[in-house]
Amino acid sequence: MLLAIDIGNTNTVLGGYEGRKAIFTERISTDTSKTSLEYAILFKTALDLHGVDVSMIDGAIIGSVVPPLTYIVRTALKKVCGVQAYVVGPGLKTGLNIRMDDPTSIGADLIAGAVGALAKFDPPLMVIDMGTATTMIVIDETRSYVGGMIMTGLRLSLDALVKETSMLQGISLEVPKKVIGKNTADAMRSGLLYGNAAMIDGLIDRVEAETGTQLQVVATGGLAGTVIGACTHDITLVRTLVLDGLVEIYHKNTKSGADAKSAGALV
Repeated sequence: MLLAIDIGNTNTVLGGYEGRKAIFTERISTDTSKTSLEYAILFKTALDLHGVDVSMIDGAIIGSVVPPLTYIVRTALKKVCGVQAYVVGPGLKTGLNIRMDDPTSIGADLIAGAVGALAKFDPPLMVIDMGTATTMIVIDETRSYVGGMIMTGLRLSLDALVKETSMLQGISLEVPKKVIGKNTADAMRSGLLYGNAAMIDGLIDRVEAETGTQLQVVATGGLAGTVIGACTHDITLVRTLVLDGLVEIYHKNTKSGADAKSAGALV
């Protein structure tokens, strides 16, 4: 079994894969104060909950946008499973042609999302990832990563709204029945959810006008399922897209999972 780990600013997502099929996924809070031992315990607990013995793990790959945690998590995996995890970064083959001013500045999550999307869909593509930030990337018909947009994430917007106002309180995030809210909570939900949906729809329109192509749009991330239901465009939800992309990158860099216990990670 292969472990794929996506270390994000808010959550770290762990996935167990047989081949390219996800067997389980778990989400834990990202915490830079935790030690490798503490992360090792969390990973061991997740594996135990899903009935996975550590001897079944023959490889691992990490995509991280939190550099201080990359080494800690890699060390934790070594403690638990005895594998040297691959780390998405310079020197690791992705099969992705990145046409950006500075390709090294692109986050591992964006690269993995693009690779995951290209493994499932034909370009041109737009990939939307709704996490701490909302990102939208564009892949052209030549399968090249040509750029994108980064916006404040939905929950981050809500937290800022509540923090910086005296009268507005925290709310749950579900799409209200009507755009025009009849109370403060529904007005906030409408502004946040329909507002984000309108932003996404508008940016899709602008990108399609700028490129002169019709895009297939794919979304992932914790809140994507809630927001894309309020969008007018046809958007496909793939909850494990980033993990799927990490798995694809892993297979591009090793002949088989069996040799991962002795293989050095590429960083």
